[in-house]
Amino acid sequence: MGSEQIPQPPFTAAAPHRPATQETSVAGTAHRWLLDRIGDLWALLTDRPISLYAASVLRIGYGLLYLVFLLREFPHRDQIWGPGSPWTPALAQQLFDQTGWNSVLILSDSRAYFELCYVTALVTSALFMLGWRTRAMSVLFAVVVTSFHARSIFMTDGGDNLILLMALYLVLTACGRRWSLDARRNRLKAARAGDAPESARSFSAQQLQDARTTLTTVVHNCGILVIAAQVCFLYGSAGLYKIQGPTWGGGTALHYALSLELFQPWPALSHLVDEYPMVIAIASYVTVLVQVAFPFVLFGRLKYPVLTVLLGMHIGIAVLLGLPLFSGAMIVADAVFLPDRFYAILPRLWRRAARRAGVWRPAPGRAAGSASVPPQGRPGEPSSPRPRRSRV
Repeated sequence: MGSEQIPQPPFTAAAPHRPATQETSVAGTAHRWLLDRIGDLWALLTDRPISLYAASVLRIGYGLLYLVFLLREFPHRDQIWGPGSPWTPALAQQLFDQTGWNSVLILSDSRAYFELCYVTALVTSALFMLGWRTRAMSVLFAVVVTSFHARSIFMTDGGDNLILLMALYLVLTACGRRWSLDARRNRLKAARAGDAPESARSFSAQQLQDARTTLTTVVHNCGILVIAAQVCFLYGSAGLYKIQGPTWGGGTALHYALSLELFQPWPALSHLVDEYPMVIAIASYVTVLVQVAFPFVLFGRLKYPVLTVLLGMHIGIAVLLGLPLFSGAMIVADAVFLPDRFYAILPRLWRRAARRAGVWRPAPGRAAGSASVPPQGRPGEPSSPRPRRSRV
């Protein structure tokens, strides 16, 4: 009786403190990871403009496509968009009242006004492609594309819709920073002002300039991301829509498309391709697979073979089905996924190929390959002595 021991508390009494510590550690790690991701996203949006070369390719591509389109339809402009169209301005206005669309082409029934609008559209497309006053031209180009699209909306297809979306998105981007007349003018201005002393700015002026630069960078980056998301959504939805159809699942969809007279610019070529059912079936399955997988392969090197397959697919659509505008719009849209280093190396490859062919030679007094290296020292000041390179 006296030997009875006082019961000790169980050893597991302190166990509840360990899960609490672990939960706190996991929550802190997740919180830090979330903050890091938010910081990375903020840095991506604000540090520097992304894909400047890709934006310039989009500008050049869509400006050229729409210019060629307007020139191609120049003999038929009155029947499509003008006063002589069966879809009269009065009918168009009734549709606009229901849908909310608008067009500058219906502001007047005068033929002279329509011809002025058409010439303005041609000039705008050319200047936008060349990158002259790109900010203003991008807005005017979006107005032109929207007006012509809305004026004859029942004659549009997927290519017209994509060009319309991209014209609106390019307004947000700094698509004139590369390969444009604006970029050339800025380089010449910087070269002329290189020796001039910089004027001192007030603190408020510098703050306003920094805020303007940050705002421009954020808007440009958001525009590029929206363009990329639009293309991913387009491919993904097209692939998922094809899966639902029995003809794509059976590999016979392209056979039926090649058999339609409406999509036979060269009937003999269409019939020749249609004679190989195995090739048609493989192309059908590859098309669906690539379109569905496209949004998931953009963050690795697998995107390059996928983009190559898509390029071949769009070229085939343009040649076999007679849809060059749609194919061209898709090919230009795919260019947004190529990095800037890819576009930056193209001029060097071009100069190297031209030099080997004897077409291009470096300017006198400039070493080959030194175009991107600024001259050392200022004019009139002796530069630091260094050994000269022998020019080949």
